[in-house]
Amino acid sequence: MPHERAEIIRQSFRRQAKACTDLGSPFIARLCTLAAERLTEETPVGTTLLGWPGNPDGTGDALALRLAGCLHALVRSGLDLDLAQVYPPHDVTDEHLWASVETALVRNEDFILQRLKSAPQTNEVRRSSVLLPGFLTIAEICGNPLHLSEVGASAGLNLHWDRYAYTLGKVEWGGPSPVVLQPAWQGPSPPIADIEIIDRAGCDLNPLDPGLEADQLRLFSYIWADQTDRLQRTAAALAIAAASQIRVEKADAIDWLRIRLLQAHPGMTHVVYHTIAWQYLPAALKAEGEALIAEAGARATSEAPLARLQLEADDKPEGAAILLTLWPNGETREIGRADFHGRWVKWVGWQD
Repeated sequence: MPHERAEIIRQSFRRQAKACTDLGSPFIARLCTLAAERLTEETPVGTTLLGWPGNPDGTGDALALRLAGCLHALVRSGLDLDLAQVYPPHDVTDEHLWASVETALVRNEDFILQRLKSAPQTNEVRRSSVLLPGFLTIAEICGNPLHLSEVGASAGLNLHWDRYAYTLGKVEWGGPSPVVLQPAWQGPSPPIADIEIIDRAGCDLNPLDPGLEADQLRLFSYIWADQTDRLQRTAAALAIAAASQIRVEKADAIDWLRIRLLQAHPGMTHVVYHTIAWQYLPAALKAEGEALIAEAGARATSEAPLARLQLEADDKPEGAAILLTLWPNGETREIGRADFHGRWVKWVGWQD
């Protein structure tokens, strides 16, 4: 049984390696592949990883990304200068890379074992380039100012989507801004509509303060080390979020939504939204949340409509689905698909 369990873990690392390759991170793909092939139970960290009791996959405990985040945190914090010498931009052999990783697993055992207990936490800013066309669609159809509620908001970077500059196909929106989003765009142009935001708020089980160095380090550590553009973009977005007075609330998603959905907002469209977050909720909580949103939708009126905008994985192989539900009629449509990191958008729109 222990051998079978270890092989399940190794396979999860191989699957993560493929995902990292597809998402443009050859270094983390290489790291995951080496871990799958060479990780042993000769160290407490290796024993913990290869005996991991939960679901190691990316849609579960994301074990490979937990390890990658631990190692990147050691590099970015300066706690392991030797490990930093084998990280980008340095180019070393597999043997040199893995030897340094193995040494780091022993040298930083306490740090890694403690940090492995925490799930990876990202706040991919490029997902705002998926959200914006959805918000434009909602604004065009409903014609109201927006009341925003984001579930799984992390540091709140995608709460500030209206403070970024975009090129979505032939449409330019926003700016000037230090955060410029230009996804590869396929399909018709998104609608052009005026957007006014009356209120915005977000929740997370472990919210990060964009102004705190320790929280910034946590966010950076889960960005793949060879993707400097993501690191730079996140730094710019963190500065915008830190300058605002908005802080993500520490709360369970369902408890928070129950409160946010209690009150109607006449003259506004209440938009509940989430990006690659809902899929991580336990099945029972997801079911409770779906029922809660549906109940709020049943109470919605044309004067106080409710919308749900989501970018979440489904059973289809290409990217994630962009889904929009509008109440009071409760219709849901897939208005496009997008890369998990927002690198590309295949737009369909809300077609009559």
